[in-house]
Amino acid sequence: MARSKSQLREFNVVIERDGDGWYVGSVPELAGCHTQAKSLDALMLRIREVISLCLEVQDVKGSPQFIGVQRIAV
Repeated sequence: MARSKSQLREFNVVIERDGDGWYVGSVPELAGCHTQAKSLDALMLRIREVISLCLEVQDVKGSPQFIGVQRIAV
């Protein structure tokens, strides 16, 4: 189902690169929402699709709110 601009929601995507060179994207606000691709362009296309699928199958009303990512040295 297509969403109008007034229905668009924004999500934070955490992007990492694994040891084999694949980009891995995940959405902290949506449990189990992640995908991978060989390029960033492909990753962004895939993550949009995965977000849409996750929204279809789960109620995100009570999902945790993403605050941010911190870097710390130990």
